[in-house]
Amino acid sequence: MRIRVSNSDLNASKAELAICFAYHGAKAPEGIRDAKLKRELAAQIKAERFQGRRSDQLLWSSNGRFPARRFLILGLGKRSKSDDQTFRSAAARASRAATKLGAGSIALALPDGKKVDADELGRAVAEGLIHGNYHYDKYLTDADRRPPAVKSAELCGGAAKAALQRGVRRGEKTAGGVQLARDCVNEPPSSLTPTAMANIAKREAKRVGLSCRVLSKPELTKLGMKALLNVSRGSAAPPKVVHLVYKPKSKRGAKKIVLVGKGVTFDSGGLNLKPSSAMFTMKCDMGGSAAVLGAIVGLAELGCKHEVHAILGLVENMTGADSYKPGDILESYSGKTIEVGNTDAEGRLVLCDLLAWAAKTLKPDCMVDVATLTGAVVVALGTEASGLFTRHDEMRDGLLAGAAAAGEKWWPMPMYDEYLSLLQHGPADLHNIGGRWGGAITAALFLGEFVPRDMPWAHVDIAGPAFAESDTPERHDGGTGAGAAGLIRWLESY
Repeated sequence: MRIRVSNSDLNASKAELAICFAYHGAKAPEGIRDAKLKRELAAQIKAERFQGRRSDQLLWSSNGRFPARRFLILGLGKRSKSDDQTFRSAAARASRAATKLGAGSIALALPDGKKVDADELGRAVAEGLIHGNYHYDKYLTDADRRPPAVKSAELCGGAAKAALQRGVRRGEKTAGGVQLARDCVNEPPSSLTPTAMANIAKREAKRVGLSCRVLSKPELTKLGMKALLNVSRGSAAPPKVVHLVYKPKSKRGAKKIVLVGKGVTFDSGGLNLKPSSAMFTMKCDMGGSAAVLGAIVGLAELGCKHEVHAILGLVENMTGADSYKPGDILESYSGKTIEVGNTDAEGRLVLCDLLAWAAKTLKPDCMVDVATLTGAVVVALGTEASGLFTRHDEMRDGLLAGAAAAGEKWWPMPMYDEYLSLLQHGPADLHNIGGRWGGAITAALFLGEFVPRDMPWAHVDIAGPAFAESDTPERHDGGTGAGAAGLIRWLESY
């Protein structure tokens, strides 16, 4: 989608669909300067009893009175509750509505730049438009089932054109990282093997100027990543670990930040086999690595003052003849031993080696891991929110602020040390499951045992929002790219 900013009013647009927004209870839409058009739209709002709730929309045919043949008014909800996410969401709905109406070009009237932060508004609207326009149709051969994408969008934004343009450009880069993550999650699991995802990472690294190193099984064996390697034993697809590095233009004041992503490209559950109903969406179990990859690629295009490392742990968890087994005791990179209580609790076995390796060899100032780790976090927070676990208040506050700026829902979760005893039983240092209760917390506590206590570290469990099983007015079903935008925003402000 091509997005441009203009000083034009919506009355002059020749777009196939002209779109404006109205708050709850408003008598006229926002950002309409032409008096004649404003009267026409206000009359339609009154005649149709349009209320302006977030779910409301009103389509009006201009019958040749204006260059645009059709006008769409979308509700914004209450003005008092309006923020950047309000317009990000509204722009996504605008894209979705336009595709359903077959409009290849749209124009949007935005609020007066004097009343809003035009830079942030432009960014939010660009992100929303691109996200709403996304549809994974790579494998559709039936042209009738391919929705007509919006090819161009004009933002009619009044006097703050330069600020809107800056925001739009940043929004396009952020959305690009999210779209990359979505594409990876949506790719069929037999196509997106660990090797295939490593190749995508190499391609993207070359495109945006990141350094990239791919570690294969012999190197991982030499390093001693035994927990990770055990997870991959049942698969014919060899494991890979990808290490991407972004370096800022200036080293002055730069800190070293490590992002770690769980990348189980397909999770059958191993010998503790998942039920068939739960297995269909398990191509999304590499959503953490997808988010981390999308974040560092987007960041490379946006720029950051810190040195950022992204580590993707890519494996399949399958049921081959050499699969690791319940009751096995595994060694790990750190030297700690782990008894396997359930082979479907494999993500923490991948992450524990990566976290310990990164902490020891890279010595970062802080680390964040992202993973579709537990069903327990979905029970706690539902399908729209990610759980944030950390013992470090400054990291918690910064990550929550970054997620909020990106329009993502992250919720702080506890890490009670008393629950650690649930993992400390049996013949090994740790058990890889902690029992029925507090499963998201014990999973986070397990990972914390492989990170130095004095090192700022956070764990983000995106199991809920990583994959949408149904459409909404703002997006199609499938991979959402959850986590990528929140990480980008946090890194920009760190």
